[in-house]
Amino acid sequence: MLRTTCLGVAAVIGVAAEANGVFMLWSPEAWYLSVPGVTTTGPFNQHFVRDIGLIFLFVGTAFLSGAFLPRHRVILWATPTLWLCGHALFHFWEVAVGICGPSALARDFPAVSFPALIGVALTFWAVHAGRAAPAARLNQLQGEV
Repeated sequence: MLRTTCLGVAAVIGVAAEANGVFMLWSPEAWYLSVPGVTTTGPFNQHFVRDIGLIFLFVGTAFLSGAFLPRHRVILWATPTLWLCGHALFHFWEVAVGICGPSALARDFPAVSFPALIGVALTFWAVHAGRAAPAARLNQLQGEV
């Protein structure tokens, strides 16, 4: 049950990141104008939005790949999670130095901090599951003898 849930969550976060990345690449100005709070972070920069769109494509691809490649799941989920955590911490830093007010954290939570927390949880699950699998197989082999 937990395995199915984790893989499902990874697929959802992967598809969501892919969709966001495609939106950013396909229509950067529409993305800039439609995402709450983005217009308050500075003027529209098509190049910058598309650069970040590429990152979201990589994030999505990594989570989707990790759902189907258990041998590489930890690295495939840990790598984009590091970026997601850095992105979330950057938002906290902006509040700490007065660039944004504290209300920005609540506004940004669903799209910034929550995905980072999900990535952390998925990565920890993958590490634990990766360690448990060889021990379970060894126990199974010992039972067959």
